[in-house]
Amino acid sequence: MIFVMIVAMGLIVFFNRYLFIEPRLPVRLTRGAREFLGFAVPGMLTAICGPIIFFADHRLNLSPANPYLLAGICAVALMVWTRNVLFTVLLSMALFYLFRWWF
Repeated sequence: MIFVMIVAMGLIVFFNRYLFIEPRLPVRLTRGAREFLGFAVPGMLTAICGPIIFFADHRLNLSPANPYLLAGICAVALMVWTRNVLFTVLLSMALFYLFRWWF
């Protein structure tokens, strides 16, 4: 049952993306719709990462000893400073494990 659900969700996601990728299909979005969809990925990542960073042990944790918060701040600063995604991901992961070990 779980395998069927995984395959079904994969097919739904594939065909959802395929409609916009295939150039021969007559689906065209307006400029406003394309700009609106540009906010979908950052919004989704914020919805996923926000609770992980800010709510440790099911409580709001804004202390300076929160390794998730410190690594998140470092990742944002690195991305603004370097504009290199791979470097930012690798270094912020290393910093996260360093912060977890330290605290």
